[in-house]
Amino acid sequence: MKNNINQAVALRIKELLESKNITRYRLAMDGGISHSTLSNIMGDTINNNKLYTVILIAGGFGISVSEFLDSPLFDEDILIL
Repeated sequence: MKNNINQAVALRIKELLESKNITRYRLAMDGGISHSTLSNIMGDTINNNKLYTVILIAGGFGISVSEFLDSPLFDEDILIL
């Protein structure tokens, strides 16, 4: 299944929320972003995720951006660019 970048980011967040057993609210608080921004990302209502937001989200998980992006979800052959 092909995903666009926004969908891949949302899916990766979902994976990490589940694997780290934290809530969206905790991620927003720890990442320094608003809960509404995170909800918009998860609901695919934001047309382009800014790298800065991805950096904050990764920080909320306590991981680097490289670790966040280290997922088959971001392989170029399955992304719609």
